[in-house]
Amino acid sequence: MEKARRVLVAADKFKGSLTAVEVAARVAAGLRRVAPDVEVAALPVADGGDGTVDAAVAAGFARHRTRVTGPVGEQVGAAFAARGDTAVVEMAEASGLQRLPGGVLAPLTATTRGSGELLRAALDAGARTVVFGVGGSATTDGGAGMLAALGARFLDADGRELPPGGGALGALASVDLSGLDPRVGDGTVELVLASDVDNPLTGPFGAAAVYGPQKGASPEDVAVLDAALGRYAEVMEEAAGPRAKGLAQAPGAGAAGGLGYAALLLGARFRPGIEVLMEVVGFAAELERADLVITGEGSLDAQTLRGKAPAGVAAAAGAAGVPVVAVCGRLALTPEELGGAGIARAYPLAALEPDVTRSVANAGPLLERVAESLARDWLV
Repeated sequence: MEKARRVLVAADKFKGSLTAVEVAARVAAGLRRVAPDVEVAALPVADGGDGTVDAAVAAGFARHRTRVTGPVGEQVGAAFAARGDTAVVEMAEASGLQRLPGGVLAPLTATTRGSGELLRAALDAGARTVVFGVGGSATTDGGAGMLAALGARFLDADGRELPPGGGALGALASVDLSGLDPRVGDGTVELVLASDVDNPLTGPFGAAAVYGPQKGASPEDVAVLDAALGRYAEVMEEAAGPRAKGLAQAPGAGAAGGLGYAALLLGARFRPGIEVLMEVVGFAAELERADLVITGEGSLDAQTLRGKAPAGVAAAAGAAGVPVVAVCGRLALTPEELGGAGIARAYPLAALEPDVTRSVANAGPLLERVAESLARDWLV
């Protein structure tokens, strides 16, 4: 086998231990220890969830910081990335689980208002194409908070504005879209909904049923939220026209607690997050120069095969005839499943340190050792 001399590291974060930028740096350090002359290009990737802005910044976008409303109403620091008239907005920056004070979950009341404020900030900065990465949300409000930040009003039967959160949408009587920011929904701005989730808004595979429990929703809360989102879609049909009903069942509508539905109402195009992010960070150009691609994420498992970053990277590299191997913290896929995804071999940290707590605490040094083993197999 001819040994690779140009390596492209295109891995996602190891959640809870290493950012995608740190993963690339540790892998490169391990590779060079065994093969000092190897040329390593680092291109951190993401699939639309947390880490999406960091990946864009690593690819040359500028980070723009601002203050927005957090998921339970407090002000939080958030950022979007921009280059030219293209912006990358990550909803988790404003409305993600990591923005919950003390990590206390708020399944019925968490709001996406801050995501709308972040989107508006990107538009104010001159963005005309917005990649809206959604994932890692603390919310199940159908994106109502985001729309409210952009000028929509959600009213009860007495004409009073509803409090924030998905639970309140059960009392929704009318939606006033007359004050909606004119830059969204009229074709002036291209909005791309980037997600690895293709669930509908409601039903057994919807936002509340599938992802509500991860955000602290009890079975009773799930029932309340699913009914509230159903009511939201019904009333939105009266406000936005008959297409609103169909969009509730469209792929991606259930992403980020239903924020995908609101984005689709604004005219967003739904696309797999990793495909969009690979375009944004210039993956194709780097791939042309590579003899080997190293991808990965914290856990390579069944979810990986459903559109996560490593699967997207492997598919693109495979189409170009470039071999792919992966690094990970935990490996829960068989060699056959890896091969089916286009990954020749995976190198898990667990092979060196099976104790999860110690593996997470020492992920950086362990990853360098894993990269050394990979280099001995593929580079020398």
